[in-house]
Amino acid sequence: MSILQAIELSKQYNHVTALSGLNISVEKGEIFCLLGQNGAGKTTTINIFLGFLKASSGQALIKGVPVEINGETTKKFTAYIPEVVQLYPNLTGIENLDFFSQMAGFRYTREELAMLLENTSLQKEAHHKNLAAYSKGMRQKVAIAIAVAKCADLILMDEPTSGLDPKATAEFTRICKNLAAKGKTIMMATHDIFNAVNVGTRIGIMKEGRLVHTLDAQSVTANELQKIYLETI
Repeated sequence: MSILQAIELSKQYNHVTALSGLNISVEKGEIFCLLGQNGAGKTTTINIFLGFLKASSGQALIKGVPVEINGETTKKFTAYIPEVVQLYPNLTGIENLDFFSQMAGFRYTREELAMLLENTSLQKEAHHKNLAAYSKGMRQKVAIAIAVAKCADLILMDEPTSGLDPKATAEFTRICKNLAAKGKTIMMATHDIFNAVNVGTRIGIMKEGRLVHTLDAQSVTANELQKIYLETI
C-alpha cells in the first residue's frame, strides 16, 4: 500500500486552477521531491494532504485513508515541517519536544527526549537553550525530532532547505536519508534542484498545477535535472 497517494487531485480557486489531475503514489521509505516555480501547485498539494485545503475533485489518501473524510485519522500518521518552523521561542528544545510529544499522546522520559534530539544531531548544549536562540537548521532538527516522537509515517516538508547554509543543508540531507532508511516516507516541496538530486529517491516537476515529469533521482545528475527543469518552466 502506498503511504501517500493522489488520484486525479484538482483544486480551483474561483476560476483559477491551482492543481489539475494530479496523480502521485509514494511508497514507504521514499523521499519524493516536488520541484516547481511559485504557483506550480507544490504547496497546494501539501496543504490538501495536511487537510488545510479541501480538494475540488479527486482523492488524497494517506495509508489508504481519505484525508477529506478521515482527517483526524490521517493527522495521526503525518507530521509537517513548514519553511518557517513554528515552535515556542520561550521554551527550550527539549521542552518543545516534550510539549508537542504529549500533545500527540506520547510521553517520554528526559533521557528518551534527549536521545530523540541527539538522533537529529542537535548539539547537547542546545537542548536546554530557548528556541529564540536557535538557527533555522536547529529549529528544523527539533521539528524532525517531534515528527519521530509522534511516530509519524509520513513527513511533509515545504521548502526545508530555504535559508540553510551548505553545511546545514548537507546535514539535513543526511538526516532525511536516515529517516527514509528507517521506513519513514517524506514528500517535500522545494526549489532546490541540487538538494533534490542529493536527497530524493524520485523527483516530480510541476508546472501550472500539473505534474509534467517524474524522474528517478539516481538516474539523473543535477546538471541534467536543471536542464529538464529550465526547459519545462
